[in-house]
Amino acid sequence: MQKLVFFVGVAGTGKTTVARKLAFRMPAAFLDRDTVGGRFVEKILEMNGLDVNDRDSDFYKHHLRDLEYDTTKDICIENLAAGQNVFMISPFTAELKNKAWIEEVLQAAGLSKREVDVKVVVVTLKDMETQKERIIERQTERDTWKLEHWDDFKHRVQFVPEIGWDIPSSSIYVFDNSGDLTEEKLETVFQFVQGVGVEV
Repeated sequence: MQKLVFFVGVAGTGKTTVARKLAFRMPAAFLDRDTVGGRFVEKILEMNGLDVNDRDSDFYKHHLRDLEYDTTKDICIENLAAGQNVFMISPFTAELKNKAWIEEVLQAAGLSKREVDVKVVVVTLKDMETQKERIIERQTERDTWKLEHWDDFKHRVQFVPEIGWDIPSSSIYVFDNSGDLTEEKLETVFQFVQGVGVEV
């Protein structure tokens, strides 16, 4: 059975790291929304005289945010239709709330939930200070706004997003990524994705 796994969570929780390590253990198309859309988003921002690293401006949210997500979705659909497992990495905040979104993805790929096992791994941290430390450590220019407006940013994020998709609760795993990402911790995520029971 094909796997469509979403690694979601706010900035700095380590969702890309978790997904990348898991990708070494099972074959999957690895679609990080930042990588898929990063270059063209930066170019469009530059052409409009805006900060190429700003993902919090009204211009980005109104003109580019959905473009990035929809492009990533299109690549996901192509890979599903070609019989591949897919890892999707991004917050997916709006998409997770939209019950029809996941149905549209599967329908566009010519597949159903009987053929594709949809899983959501919500990567979290216990506290915002750990999150801030990880954002600083990864030294990404896109995080400049978040760090400069930390008090505002930390009040806007949700540790566990709202998930409105029609999937069983057993297909959602809230994974605390505090501390070192050990092989034992990674094994719990792997077993969850593979469909082996873990505490969720």
